[in-house]
Amino acid sequence: MNSKHLDASFGINALSTKLSILISAICLIAGLSAAYLMVKSERKQLLFEEFGVLTELSKPFVSRFENLLNEKKRIAIDANTIVTEALYSESALAEKIVPSKLVFGKDGSIRSSSSTNVAGVRSAAFLPQQSYSHEYKRIFSQTEKVWSQIAPILTDETFFNFYFISQDRFIRISPPNWALNVPASHDFRQDVFYEIGTPEFNPNLEATWTPIYYDDIWERWVISLIVPLHYGGEFKGVTGSDIELPKLQAMFPDKVGDAKLFVLNGKGQIIQFEGKTDIINRLSGSMNDSLDTKNQLPDELRNQVEQLLTSQRHELQGEFAIDDSKHIFSIKKFSDFDWYIGVYKTHSEALSAIDEIEVKFFGLFILYAVLVVLLLHQTLSHLVIKRIKALVASSREVARGQFTTAQNLTVNKDEIGLLNFEFGAMAGKLEKTMRDLRQELDEKEQAEQRARRLSKAVEFSGSAIVITDENLNIEYVNPKLLEMTGFEKSHFIGQPLLVLMEPDMMILVEDIVQDLLSRHHWKGDTLLHNNDKRALWVSLSVSPIRDDNHKVYSYVASAQDISFVKESQRKMEQLAYYDTLTGLANRALFRMQLKKSLALASRGHYSFALFYFDLDEFKRINDTLGHDAGDQLLLEVAQRLQKRLRAEDTIARLGGDEFAVLLSGIDDREKATEVALTIQNTLSQPIRLGSNEVIVSASIGITMASDQSPEEDVLLKHADLAMYEAKALGKNTYYFYNDTLDAAAKERLFIENELRIAIKEQQFELYYQPQIDITNEKIVGFEALIRWHHPTLGHIAPDKFIPIAETTGLIVELGEWVLWESCAFAQRMALKDHESSISINLSARQFKDTSLIPLLEKVIKKTGIVPERVHLELTESMLMGDVEGSIKQMHQLKSLGLSLSIDDFGTGYSSLSYLKRFPLDILKIDRSFIKDIPEDSNDMEITAAIIAMAQKLNLELVAEGVESDEQIEFLKLNKCDVVQGYYYSKPVPEHEISLMIDKTKGIHF
Repeated sequence: MNSKHLDASFGINALSTKLSILISAICLIAGLSAAYLMVKSERKQLLFEEFGVLTELSKPFVSRFENLLNEKKRIAIDANTIVTEALYSESALAEKIVPSKLVFGKDGSIRSSSSTNVAGVRSAAFLPQQSYSHEYKRIFSQTEKVWSQIAPILTDETFFNFYFISQDRFIRISPPNWALNVPASHDFRQDVFYEIGTPEFNPNLEATWTPIYYDDIWERWVISLIVPLHYGGEFKGVTGSDIELPKLQAMFPDKVGDAKLFVLNGKGQIIQFEGKTDIINRLSGSMNDSLDTKNQLPDELRNQVEQLLTSQRHELQGEFAIDDSKHIFSIKKFSDFDWYIGVYKTHSEALSAIDEIEVKFFGLFILYAVLVVLLLHQTLSHLVIKRIKALVASSREVARGQFTTAQNLTVNKDEIGLLNFEFGAMAGKLEKTMRDLRQELDEKEQAEQRARRLSKAVEFSGSAIVITDENLNIEYVNPKLLEMTGFEKSHFIGQPLLVLMEPDMMILVEDIVQDLLSRHHWKGDTLLHNNDKRALWVSLSVSPIRDDNHKVYSYVASAQDISFVKESQRKMEQLAYYDTLTGLANRALFRMQLKKSLALASRGHYSFALFYFDLDEFKRINDTLGHDAGDQLLLEVAQRLQKRLRAEDTIARLGGDEFAVLLSGIDDREKATEVALTIQNTLSQPIRLGSNEVIVSASIGITMASDQSPEEDVLLKHADLAMYEAKALGKNTYYFYNDTLDAAAKERLFIENELRIAIKEQQFELYYQPQIDITNEKIVGFEALIRWHHPTLGHIAPDKFIPIAETTGLIVELGEWVLWESCAFAQRMALKDHESSISINLSARQFKDTSLIPLLEKVIKKTGIVPERVHLELTESMLMGDVEGSIKQMHQLKSLGLSLSIDDFGTGYSSLSYLKRFPLDILKIDRSFIKDIPEDSNDMEITAAIIAMAQKLNLELVAEGVESDEQIEFLKLNKCDVVQGYYYSKPVPEHEISLMIDKTKGIHF
């Protein structure tokens, strides 16, 4: 802005003008404030006086109204005295009764009416029939007489009506409407005009006014004056008189002097208010309803009235508004009546005099302010403004570089003269500073060019760069760091350098600080703290920046992203040491952890327990529901184990459904037992696999480190042996390793090795147990049973080598030999005219072997046996793994002409629905049901049921384990004809069969 523009901007912006206006404004504000406070005080005093006038205006009316009410109360009390004497005095009781004309209504009422002149009925009476007595016959008559005398006087101008109500619901009233129209069931004792006179509510038995209430017989709002009627100390009832609300309102004038009047009852309900009278009179209600007109009051007035009623004061003064018109009011309570009289007038009427004074007063203050402004402007312009303009002109010259003009300013002995002197001195120093500054700017520009090149190099570096002060507080970060971390620059500036690192890496802080103190630099790999919570590995180096005196005044840190290298290492470690399905440790990592635990335990300061288990029936679930469901089951088991076991415990999946757990800090069997039960309870909860729900269990082998060999292979072997012992005990249990398991394992290994030799050297022989038709004592078949004669150990029981053969798979080769031998035996017997069937047990492995069908075809063809005579015995358990596959396999066997039998029926878990679908020919009743017959009635019932079911399904029956005459008789009775057991013969070799037939109870072919 040039000087011409500055000169033009003076005027309203001139300092003299501003100061004049400012001082005048201050004077004006101070004067107006004083005037306002004075006028406000006058207003307050005037309002106080007006409130006193309003209060005085209401006093004459209140006095007249109270006198009127007292006169009415006196008349009512006199009438009550007349009624009391007429009904209950000795002369009244002795008076001859002139019967009234009573009407007994069908509604249970008694009514009576009387007429005293040609004007018609003047009073009537009512009484419920159940209350009628000789006493009330007298009261009907005497009240009729009394009412004919006093009712015309009381109902003329004083009251609207006059009535008497007794305790027995008798009423005599004039005018007669109530007694003629009231329902027979109406109970006067519940009405407000009766209750208020009873001793309970009026113990002093005084004449009392009721609140205004609605009378549905008269259909109008009334107020009643009730006088208790008592004689000889006994309450007899009440006499009462009503005043209609409109007549009550007519007693109140609209105005008292120049103020308007309003009336409220003790509950704040309007009785009289300007413009509200017609609205109140049009209100209706039900019998005994109280008048509710609070909402007709203006809101401000209603709130103040409620405060008056709450505080129980007798007077109130205040202000309220109606339709934006402000009013003042004064309320006073009646001295002997629970009502309030109020008078009010508008604000403008009360304060009209003060309003005129306000206008004149404020006008004078405004004129005074204008004169002060003009006087101050002239004075300031001459003494101050001209000299300041000269200083301004000189400052413009200095701004253009003309420093000598500042020496020509007038220096007087006042504040502006001192300012001119100091300004001249400053101009001289400024001239010298400008010369020095130009030289420094030239040097600085050259330095900035060099710094910009270095800054660009750091700014666009491919590495994250951080610069700190000597205390390692960050002062600069380049864009690469912001890109890598996702944070804003403000996140780093002013923070310690170590804010770059993830909290998990704070373990390195001590090393970093030590290296920086000793060598002043540090380099290493760390996790960079970033905003998206991903793992960001960097190679971080921190180096010092020194000044010319080799003192460290700053540090520079650079970071290169090596996340890809770290992630590759992590994936390789994951593949090497963790199970890909469950995420648990694999066998290699588990063996490493076990080896570490054994090393710690050997030092005597560490203990642990090893759990080894697999899932019972996992193969059946896997085969039935599919491998995907099996994988889902293994994953759910792994997750449950991780949730229930501690973080310091090692959980591993060793393969298939085999799991191992290394429990640290377990030093006794009791604690290990608790964990085993926890695992079993955790796994026993139902697991949802798609649309199916399964329940699994685990057989757990446990070995304690304190009792075992320090070698991990031996420890794993012991846990494995304990697990197999748990399975042998019925599964879903746990077993602690002991030395006998090792001996048993060695025995199984010995038998397995000897079994292989026995198959090669044909150390086996078949024994045959006959099946007898007990109806004719005839042999109908044989069951082939294998026996092993070891060259050195002698006879080895089948229950010792058959399970081992099943487990190792040798059962397939052994079963093939049994098929050939037993079919050849049956054919030899047929050639001797001893034709019979041969029952051959199939193992689970044989049944599922794909070569079974071709083998049977070959055996039948080579031996020449009739296929129908070959009975293949199957167990329930081998059929239930894959039911559909089992049914298909059974149909293929049936297609060869063979007969199929269910062995040991009733001991497995097949359902009858499956039994119906299996293509069976024979059902064998297990010996466990036969052996306790006839001692066990339950076995008898079960066996009978099995027989009946088989007969319904058209199956042949064979009962095993028969040993007594009673069992024979029971089976005959229940139509089970074919049996086998020691009753007839134990299993014998082929060469003893003829001898057995000759010696055994006459049985024959």
